[in-house]
Amino acid sequence: MLQELSNQYELGIKVEQVVLQDVNAPEPVQPAFNEVNEAEQEKEKLINQAKSEYNKVIPKARGEAERTIEKARGYALERVNNAKGEASKFNAVYREFLKAPEVTRQRIYLETMNEVMNKVGRKLITDEEATGILPLFQLDKGGAK
Repeated sequence: MLQELSNQYELGIKVEQVVLQDVNAPEPVQPAFNEVNEAEQEKEKLINQAKSEYNKVIPKARGEAERTIEKARGYALERVNNAKGEASKFNAVYREFLKAPEVTRQRIYLETMNEVMNKVGRKLITDEEATGILPLFQLDKGGAK
């Protein structure tokens, strides 16, 4: 604006730089000027706080989401692999069953009984015709634990 005025009045001056030193607002508007400055500083402070909070929360949430996705992928892969393993085991047992059905049936029965009996805990298997076996277990002395 100063250059335009100089050209208009044909002063022959070229304005290169304008430096304002010790610029103070007039006394009557000084309180309002200070409030504006404080409001701008408060605005910048709040913006910086918001950016800081954003930088804390968003990357953490993204990482958490990525971790959950990877965990789900791992679980899906585990389930698929377990299912393939079970299918392979079943097919192997079936092939052996076709070769020797009675032997395979007997083995499956024994393996199943082994699993079941391990879960039962304390067991006492006797024959109906057997006599005098109970004293061997020492039931009255707490020996059969």
